[in-house]
Amino acid sequence: MKKCQGCGAMLQSDDPKKIGYTPKKDGIVCQRCFRLTHYNDPMVSYREGIGFEKVIDQINQMNALICFVVDLFDFEAGLLSRINALSKNEDILLIATKRDLLPITSGYDKLSKFIMSRCKEEGILLKGVVITSDLANHAASEENPSVNHVLEAIHMLRKGRDVVLMGMSNAGKSTLLNALLQSHVITTSAHPGTTLDLIEIELEDFKIYDTPGLSAVGSVLTYCQEKDLKTLIPSKRIKPRVFQLNKNQSLSLGGIARIDLWGCEHVSATVYVSNELMIHRSKCENADDLWEKHRGLELVPVLSDSLKKTTYQGNIDGHDIVICGLGFVCIHGRVQRVHVVSDERVNVTFRKAMI
Repeated sequence: MKKCQGCGAMLQSDDPKKIGYTPKKDGIVCQRCFRLTHYNDPMVSYREGIGFEKVIDQINQMNALICFVVDLFDFEAGLLSRINALSKNEDILLIATKRDLLPITSGYDKLSKFIMSRCKEEGILLKGVVITSDLANHAASEENPSVNHVLEAIHMLRKGRDVVLMGMSNAGKSTLLNALLQSHVITTSAHPGTTLDLIEIELEDFKIYDTPGLSAVGSVLTYCQEKDLKTLIPSKRIKPRVFQLNKNQSLSLGGIARIDLWGCEHVSATVYVSNELMIHRSKCENADDLWEKHRGLELVPVLSDSLKKTTYQGNIDGHDIVICGLGFVCIHGRVQRVHVVSDERVNVTFRKAMI
């Protein structure tokens, strides 16, 4: 049996409800990939259906260089702190994608130092880091050396072995592979879980494998409705939104998360989220009442009503507040206390500022 060249699923013409279905017995892509490519219709979501253990087992059967693909904008959700312990392949090249979503002033040197520092904090040992930009639209342009940089790193580190791409759903693995192939063979979309099984491609004198995206437990994108992905996932460069705050101020990021900043003294809060997501500012004292009355109406989208409050007390000056899958807020200035209200399944973390 043949595999779908778009997502890697085994092609079949017997059951339209099962993965890999194609109405054409001689088809080369499944119906789902066809509809994703032409109509952006995933038909069914596989965001939580890809087995983590299966992907790791498949990778561990190979003697390959691992290219660990991480979305720069959603960096914390993409990190896998146990990757060295889980993988039998010791050589790991981290490829950071979607640099083009960040402000143009974000320098490569600063981003590289940030990546190395965060990976060291998480105990992730790397052989190298490559930062890529705009692989979807301008991967082959003279102004964008991303593909050449990736190939140079692969040639330096693979030592005669094949190469495997792995990472979280929506990290940009398939887009990267298409850029390396200078084609659109692999199906790509904003819907996490597009690749459903291992895809093997010949590249130069070695094989490169695309793998299903790992489910990012703790990410907003894992739990949101399909219709909200267009609002939550940036499609173009983010325009940072800056708020000057004093005393007690609250920022609602749609109805997904709320950041209450108590005791602000000349604080600058720069918000990095999708340009399509509305941000509402209010006083902390009114924040609970605001959410009760307007969440799900003016404050949209929402995930659920099962909420948690994450508290941070300490020096947050020069730090990011990260809501995994949604974005981050960089704080400059003195704040006495921070409360982050979010869905109980979503990870909230605090880190030294990326930008």
